[in-house]
Amino acid sequence: MEAEEAEEVEVEVDGGLLAPVRAGTRVEALTSDRAWVRAMLDAEAALARAQARAGLISGEAAALIDRTAAALTVDPADLARRSRQSAGPVAPLVSDLRQAVSRAGPQPVTQGVSQGGSGEDVARLVHLGATTQDILDTAAMLVATRAVAVITADLDSLLALLADLAQRHRTTVMAARTLGQHAVPTTFGLKAAGWLTGVLRTRDRLRAIPLPAQLGGAAGTLAALVEATREPTPAGPAREEPCGGTAGGKAVRGKAVRGEAGRENADRPAGDREVAAADSPQRAIALVAVYAEELGLAVPLAPWHAERSVVGELGAALTGTARALGKLATDVILMAQTEVGEAAESSQGGSSAMPHKRNPALSVLIRSASLQVPAYAQALAQAGEHERGAGAWQAEWAPLRECLRLTGGAAETAVELVGGLRVFPDRMRANVDLTGGRIVSERLAAHLDKNDLRTLLDQDAPLDIPRDALDPDAPQDLLDPAGYLGAAPELVDRILAAYRERP
Repeated sequence: MEAEEAEEVEVEVDGGLLAPVRAGTRVEALTSDRAWVRAMLDAEAALARAQARAGLISGEAAALIDRTAAALTVDPADLARRSRQSAGPVAPLVSDLRQAVSRAGPQPVTQGVSQGGSGEDVARLVHLGATTQDILDTAAMLVATRAVAVITADLDSLLALLADLAQRHRTTVMAARTLGQHAVPTTFGLKAAGWLTGVLRTRDRLRAIPLPAQLGGAAGTLAALVEATREPTPAGPAREEPCGGTAGGKAVRGKAVRGEAGRENADRPAGDREVAAADSPQRAIALVAVYAEELGLAVPLAPWHAERSVVGELGAALTGTARALGKLATDVILMAQTEVGEAAESSQGGSSAMPHKRNPALSVLIRSASLQVPAYAQALAQAGEHERGAGAWQAEWAPLRECLRLTGGAAETAVELVGGLRVFPDRMRANVDLTGGRIVSERLAAHLDKNDLRTLLDQDAPLDIPRDALDPDAPQDLLDPAGYLGAAPELVDRILAAYRERP
């Protein structure tokens, strides 16, 4: 009996059903499967452009690869299924790109200049000198760069909102709470300024992380590129590297590689001519910088296939950002409790069972993200095996995306939260008075006998201190919480000044 054909499983797009904090956000779109495929194609196109600038392939060949990569549409679900044979999506994607370039065929002669050989010839140049990890790591850095740009823009908007909130409530008295209990008076402005300092620090850290291109070849030695930059020699048998050192599994030394490249050299910028004129190892190293420039990424000191601190640092920065946003959200959740009532969100926050409720939904979304990102980040930059991780590297891909998605969703949601946050100063003041003056007990300790103070605090009534029980230097407003704010307003000023001085 013949085996029955396996039914094709319908693949649905993950729209964030279980992670609504990122659903519909800009970062979600920038980290989607299609965005990752586009980033990998962008990396392949940039590699061809860089090789043309270095004189390794003709400009026409690079242009054909570039155009084809830009126009190529790939079904991510189908690519994922085909990726199971190579443990990653690059090999099948390179095959798709080569086929598309081959089908594109020779381009017409324009102004007497050859277009760099047939489509089949040019197809062999796709992925020249690169390996799977070069393309996927570079794509990861492109996706991260694009996502981080949006995250930091949202953080900029959030900082402006927090600065305004801190300024407006610079002297708004409220109870500081330690271990969940009233402590001493503070101001809501200082609380908002505290949120601001956390967001500011993490934004600066996220901005400062250099995200480099990756190009090292099969094992990080650039050997295939060094070999490709040597003077042409008769083509010989090729090694079988469908996504590795040679172009398409064949040694390519024909017109598409060099036939036009030499004549183009005089028209290149001086820096590109220097790259083309260098000896093979230096030329290959210089090509990495050109590649990074084409992509708008940082230039690596050396290939970082096995040295994963770049990814670890990015994960740590995203974790710090998520935690800073989570602190803000957690405070709002507590302030919005029914019995506290010091703040409320603009969200409807409805309940499926209790019509009277108005839950702090935005804060809940942000806090959920802040609790998840550290867990995902733990999987990043694990110690891999020799020159390519066999599992450790592959384990980074999904957690990195989730770190970007969740942090980006939290940042965008935080802008909405703070932009619509309702603050109730009268309720804050009423809560300060709940303990009948005991909130200034620290101040009283400086002006009352210790035993007398204990007796007063133990009474089940608001504090009423006879003037003759106080030392002569005791201030008249001893029990007024607004008179015991310490340097809270001045600290707000200091934080805001530091914020305004930052670029």
